[in-house]
This record gives sequence, C-alpha cells and structure tokens, in this order.
Amino acid sequence: MKVSIITVVYNGAKTIKDCIESVVNQSYKDIEYIVIDGKSTDSTPEIVRSYGTKIAVFLSEKDAGIYDAMNKGISLATGDVIGILNADDFYRDSSVIEKVVNTFTKTQADSIYADLLYVDSLDKTAVKRYWKSGAYKRQNFLYGWMPPHPTFFLRTASYKKYGSYRTDLGSAADYELMLRILYKNQVTTAYLAEVTTHMRIGGVSNSTISNRFDANKNDRRAWTLNDLHPYWFTTWLKPIRKVLQFVDKPKRTE
Repeated sequence: MKVSIITVVYNGAKTIKDCIESVVNQSYKDIEYIVIDGKSTDSTPEIVRSYGTKIAVFLSEKDAGIYDAMNKGISLATGDVIGILNADDFYRDSSVIEKVVNTFTKTQADSIYADLLYVDSLDKTAVKRYWKSGAYKRQNFLYGWMPPHPTFFLRTASYKKYGSYRTDLGSAADYELMLRILYKNQVTTAYLAEVTTHMRIGGVSNSTISNRFDANKNDRRAWTLNDLHPYWFTTWLKPIRKVLQFVDKPKRTE
C-alpha cells in the first residue's frame, strides 16, 4: 500500500522541520511525501528543498488558502491512501504510518482515524489538550463529534468518488469533508486507538469569540449543503467537546 502524505505550509520555517522529519523518518517506506507551499517569503522553501528526493513533490505557488492547497496536493497524489499533516503538526513516532497501514489491511476500512495531542507552541513536550476520539458510531456526529483531522487517512478512491475540500467554508472545510464522507456517504472507517499526531496549540476557528461564531455558522452550513438535518444543539456541542479535552490529559508527552 502506497501512502501519500500532504503537508501544506505558508511561512512555516519555525516548525516545518519537525513536521518533515516526522514523515521522512517513518519506518514504513512506501510513502509519497508532497509539500504544497503558498509561495512563502521566509526560509520555508529552502528548508524543504534541503531534503532533496525525500520530498517526492514540492510545489511553491500562490494559492487561495489552506484548503485550496490541500486540494492541490490531493490532485497530485498517486498513493492508495492520503493523509494530511500540516506544517505545525508532527507524527508521534516513527511507527505511525506502519500502524496506519496495518489497520487498513486488518480492517479493510476505507478510512482510519486516531487520537491527537495538542502541545505548547514553544515546548512541544507540554500537553495542552488530549483529543481521545473513541470508537466510531455514526450518530455521534449529531452530538458534536468528529475525528481529529490530522489523524484522518482516506483511500484515494473515496476522494475521487466523493470530492475533496470545499474552499468556501473557512475553517469548517475539514469538518464538512468528514461529515460528507463518514456520515452522509457512510464510508467505512476504523479507529486506531492511540495517539498518532501532535499539533501545536492554536487554530483560527477558536482564536476569538467572533471566530468561534463564524466557525459555528460554517459548521451548520456543512449540514445544510449536504442536505442533512442535525439537532438544534449539534454544532454547539462541538466546541463544548473541545473544552472537555483540557480536563483529562497527561502533563507531558512520553
């Protein structure tokens, strides 16, 4: 099984090396690594190019935002499975992709998700949030559930069949994609019950109250655009679930 991993970045010189190292040092070797850069003005392109042929595809050009860049990467991918790892994120250890492939093989699912740790932006060993996904139940989407996007792997055939990211939904584009894939079209999925990915704390959708309201509006649009009907409280439970992630968490990474 060939795995395509896509990293999108813009002016990510401070974090891109950790991200790249976590991919190129994987024990699983049949990886196609694609980096899509939004024409960075810092040293990002030089850092990426320094890895030579370890980066299968490097594209640096203006884009219409992070999800447009992801779509570019998906269109270039030739793997059987696609995963997205942003420039602020990194895999927990070198065995992640091997475990992902083993889970695909064992379950024959069309998608896989896992758990995620949010870490401090400066001290990546300090844990801020713990996103424990839990076993999949389709109805959980009605109660604000979604899998962590950086842990989500999907067969390329499903992207071709059901489409990629909508660029008109802001930060809710990943939520809409997984809602469309898993809930609406009921693509099979499997839960890899361990942390696979670390994400530096932050995020546009939660940075201010107004951004949270905008994100909630786009979350509701995600249901409407797919002709789906959530409960009145569905999209409000989504940020509440995030609050709970601050409670039950380890203090440091292992």
